[in-house]
Amino acid sequence: MHVTGTVPPPAPAPQDTPEGAPDGTGRRTRRFGLPVATALVMGNIIGGGIFLLPASIAPYGTISLLAFGVLTVGAIALALVFGRLAERDPRTGGPYVYAREAFGDFAGFLAAWAYWITTWVSNAALAVAAVGYLDVLIPVGEHRWTACLAALVIQWLPALANYAGTRYVGAVQVVSTVLKLVPLLLVAVGGLFFFDAGNLGPFRAGGESAMGAVSAAAAILLFSYLGVESAAVSAGEVRDPRRTVGRATVIGTAGAAVVYLLGTLAVFGTVAHDRLVESGAPFSDAVNGMFGGTWGGWAVALAALVSMTGCLNGWTLLSAQTSYAAAKDGLFPAPLARKRRGVPTVGVGVTVLLASLLTVYNYASGTARVFETLVLVTTFTATVPYLLATAAQLYHLLSGQRDRVDRARLVRDLVVASVAAAFSLWLVAGAGYQAVYQGVLFLFGGVLVYAVMAARKQRTAARATTTGR
Repeated sequence: MHVTGTVPPPAPAPQDTPEGAPDGTGRRTRRFGLPVATALVMGNIIGGGIFLLPASIAPYGTISLLAFGVLTVGAIALALVFGRLAERDPRTGGPYVYAREAFGDFAGFLAAWAYWITTWVSNAALAVAAVGYLDVLIPVGEHRWTACLAALVIQWLPALANYAGTRYVGAVQVVSTVLKLVPLLLVAVGGLFFFDAGNLGPFRAGGESAMGAVSAAAAILLFSYLGVESAAVSAGEVRDPRRTVGRATVIGTAGAAVVYLLGTLAVFGTVAHDRLVESGAPFSDAVNGMFGGTWGGWAVALAALVSMTGCLNGWTLLSAQTSYAAAKDGLFPAPLARKRRGVPTVGVGVTVLLASLLTVYNYASGTARVFETLVLVTTFTATVPYLLATAAQLYHLLSGQRDRVDRARLVRDLVVASVAAAFSLWLVAGAGYQAVYQGVLFLFGGVLVYAVMAARKQRTAARATTTGR
């Protein structure tokens, strides 16, 4: 690997290992096809943030529903870009692999660093969202520090489950996935039968322009689309990744978009706008409005709480695995490459500690809408690996490498990549000054980490050369 800023020559894409072939460890590999890959994308996209997002975008009015359409077009453009990149380089790693192969170690590090930040900041946002539903069951939201303490407890419980090993992580994921879909489908489908147009409120509720309102709402909604890269990140485990990754990513993204749009529309139509703006548990309020009483809201709150805890469980492991992969390549500090019972234990500890510190900071700063602030930070950091992957695609298309470009699809690929790039930049603009401010601080901190790691690697290489002589 290069540490001096030079761009390494393109690495040949590895040949697909036939399913059932030995993986080099004596075991037989088992890869998943289109249905499982699609479920992976859709399951990772539909996380816990959707349970609070209807209330988060309600202040912009029903114009925010247009943001779903714009966001879905942009997300599908990204999905198509990931699919084309996976055709060219079907290795596990997604944006990290694409950026590093096209532009060198520093770009790869930046993609991994930004994606790692996105994962643990998402954990902080999910914990804050979970507090809103916990408050339906136990009153914890009346005092700022009580809510903060509850958010910290919700973050640390999944971390402890991770320390127990991957077996327990998988069990929690299965249960939480089932419980996640029940309230979403209940509201998304059942809510349409209780829809009241009088609850929708104004088309444009805030003082922003129409474009400003759509941009701001889309920046918040991107949080609910994180995971569009899942099949690309896992390309090495997908059967026939050159064909499957792109199709699974597009189908999974479109399916998640349908669930999101129907669920949000149903909440808008069953909860009065002025109440929805202040709601900490919009899906519980929607079920209460549909069936009357509070029992339905309690049941939804419990299911949502378990679902978001499960999301925290999975994203904690994903964050630790991201830092583990970069540490194995020498781009992150070596302790992050330690594993126990299949889990990167140091990475888990660092993830939950950083997420906890960020949670305390945002509660201490007196931010009125902590969830939205954290979500917008993840919007900014997530666009970094997305933009680098899109830039890698544009680089390949425009570099004149005939063996790496399908000439028959050149114009179409250029249009799709340009839409994805413009979409990513638009989301950065919509994230707002505070989110960009915090996000840039996180990214610049990574530049210093890279400088230390690159210097250490150069010193080790020089030592090895001297010893060899």
